[in-house]
Amino acid sequence: MGETAKEAAGLAAVGLVEDGMRLGLGTGSTVTHFLHGLAGRGLDVAGVPTSEQTAGLCRELGIGLLDPGEAGRLDLAVDGADELDAELTCTKGGGGALLREKVVAAMAERFVVIATADKVVERLADTFPLPVEVVPFAVGPVSAQLSELGFEVVERRGQDGAYRTDNGNAVLDCRHPGGLEDPAITDVHVGLIPGVCGTGLFVDMAELALLGHDDGRVDRVRPRSAAD
Repeated sequence: MGETAKEAAGLAAVGLVEDGMRLGLGTGSTVTHFLHGLAGRGLDVAGVPTSEQTAGLCRELGIGLLDPGEAGRLDLAVDGADELDAELTCTKGGGGALLREKVVAAMAERFVVIATADKVVERLADTFPLPVEVVPFAVGPVSAQLSELGFEVVERRGQDGAYRTDNGNAVLDCRHPGGLEDPAITDVHVGLIPGVCGTGLFVDMAELALLGHDDGRVDRVRPRSAAD
């Protein structure tokens, strides 16, 4: 899906923001539409950015920034997703901001995902690999242990060699053929490997997904278990 679908999802999230809110500000192309729409409303808001890229755009747009160490509890965090399932468990980190994104989402009373409708899948980590942020020293040992768990592991590369996040860490992109049977268990197992800083799995965090379509429609989706 194209920019129309991304813009529709991003602008739908702007409608959730109220004057005076303290926000979590995600990273990615869909979030860019959200930030432009937010700036256009002229509200008295400020937020914790999840990447240097987002921080720079907020400065350009005049959106106030908060230090994560001083922000306290956030009212709302808005971010994109590379994949999500029916429970709104998300795979994030295609842009490399997964660790900061997870920290900010956990700071918020509400976490809302904005994405295009084609990002919904039956099982995560098959078509889009799971990003895992790792301290550079541990790339080899962590890769070996992830392979033992059934992942096909590729270290992410940048234009000038090894890719590094804003935190100075490496990212391993880990595909699991057939997808993850239990993302929550996988998140725990991978997170316990020494050298892993965090995974791109966001489990039981999102309360709502706004999914855009190319015709401008937006689906409001809750976790499947919440509708039972």
